[in-house]
Amino acid sequence: MQAVVGERLVIHGKQVGQADRHGEILEVRGEDGGPPYFVRFDDGHETLLYPGADCELEHQQTSR
Repeated sequence: MQAVVGERLVIHGKQVGQADRHGEILEVRGEDGGPPYFVRFDDGHETLLYPGADCELEHQQTSR
């Protein structure tokens, strides 16, 4: 995964009924956009994150 500051990501719930977590990438600490990423989640929690298989970048919808 390669990301830039300001992109958003989602971590999918691991159990049935568990909500997805959404956050904004505040810092990219790896080389060439690679992890780890310093992320602020929508609930205000901040953490250093190495994304796993349950994590993906959110793609912003563009208006036409």
